[in-house]
Amino acid sequence: MKLTIVGCTGSFPGPGSPASCYLLTANDGERTWKVVMDLGSGALGAIQRYTDLEDIDAIFLTHLHPDHCMDLCGLHVAVRWKPGGWGRGRIPVWGPAATADRMATAYGLELDPGMHEEFDFTNWAERESVTVGPFTVTPFAVNHPVEEAYALRVEVVEPDKDGTPVSRTLTYSGDTDSCAGLEEAAKDADLFLCEAAFEEGRDDGIKDVHLTGKRAGEAAAAAGARRLLLTHIPVWTSQTTVMAEARPVFGGDVAVAVAGVHYTI
Repeated sequence: MKLTIVGCTGSFPGPGSPASCYLLTANDGERTWKVVMDLGSGALGAIQRYTDLEDIDAIFLTHLHPDHCMDLCGLHVAVRWKPGGWGRGRIPVWGPAATADRMATAYGLELDPGMHEEFDFTNWAERESVTVGPFTVTPFAVNHPVEEAYALRVEVVEPDKDGTPVSRTLTYSGDTDSCAGLEEAAKDADLFLCEAAFEEGRDDGIKDVHLTGKRAGEAAAAAGARRLLLTHIPVWTSQTTVMAEARPVFGGDVAVAVAGVHYTI
């Protein structure tokens, strides 16, 4: 499984990165599949550096804050108005129950048909897995001030070089503060892609919104994750600070996500 960091700046796009968006690719032995986790502000332009939009097999939304979903509006335009027609059917989109209505309202559309002609919307059911090609995705409810927010556990079984099936797991925190659901989602993950928007000391008075580097590291350690990749870092949060907070509490490899970088899992 390959992870491409399309966008990783927290809360709104930064000068060097769009907001949250992550492209996953994996091969099922017959073809390469591509799925997207979140499509936040500014991500639609950047993702075209790595894939044709018509090659996207599915989109998984963690929650409905604009920095995680709003570029679905632009993708709606691409699907609906491409000269000569869109070359594939509706794009499957998994997300919170309000996703279809929220996107229609954001674009000024009537709720019926809204964007249903471009996207095949399905609501998450907590801890009920969905499968797209080689990807099995399970949502875990997490601690963020919206009606529904999820961490996503993504499991893939791919053939290695000699054809032997190999299982790999990536967990993406979405947006959350510390909670049991996050740790369960990240249990024994090969890579834990975890937000660290806050800093210890500076943001101590804000509860149930975001993690610090320290709290992200603690969650990774409790889950037994193998690698920790910190993401969703706003322009006013220091990458150096959140890295320094995470390292003393997590014994594995720690890094900060950078837009345009690829990771093999």
